[in-house]
Amino acid sequence: HLDLRNAVHVGHSTGGGEATHYVARHGQPQGRVAKLVIIGAVPPIMVKTESNPGGLPIEVFDGLRSQLAADRAQFYRDLPAGPFYGFNRPGAKVSEPVINNWWRQGMMGGAKAHYDGIKAFSETDFTEDLKIITVPTFVMHGDDDQIVPIADSALLSSKLLQNATLKVYEKFSHGMCTVNADIINADLLAFIKG
Repeated sequence: HLDLRNAVHVGHSTGGGEATHYVARHGQPQGRVAKLVIIGAVPPIMVKTESNPGGLPIEVFDGLRSQLAADRAQFYRDLPAGPFYGFNRPGAKVSEPVINNWWRQGMMGGAKAHYDGIKAFSETDFTEDLKIITVPTFVMHGDDDQIVPIADSALLSSKLLQNATLKVYEKFSHGMCTVNADIINADLLAFIKG
């Protein structure tokens, strides 16, 4: 509708899957998309399957659904206070305002959508999308991402993409866009301008 051209799509986590899918379906070769950035992103697929033997067992995601259904408010407190930002690591500088903001955002969403979202982010297979993307793609991932393990996401995605640049951030968590914003934003800007 707006006839946008040369857009740069940036997606984090589940949003990385959405950006990947969009670019694969609508972004090329029409010239509408110049570049793609996926940060701590879920592609190609998170759940363990026959074609993805290194993925996480379905029980991991069943556990997330159970925790969400049992006490959504506590779930949205525990995840950011622990593995999302790496606040559960020894010596981590814990930020209560960051945790509280994550909780606030979580509680603003619908419980059913969040429950269904676990299936969407864990079981959607983006393999074919990754294979057909030709635009320059920056794959950014922390090697201490406890939410989306790097071995079964960024390392695989960067091999499936035709024009990928992979950058692994030592000891960065899944929430690196927040807790390491100075570094992430500088690298994003350099890629966009480059």
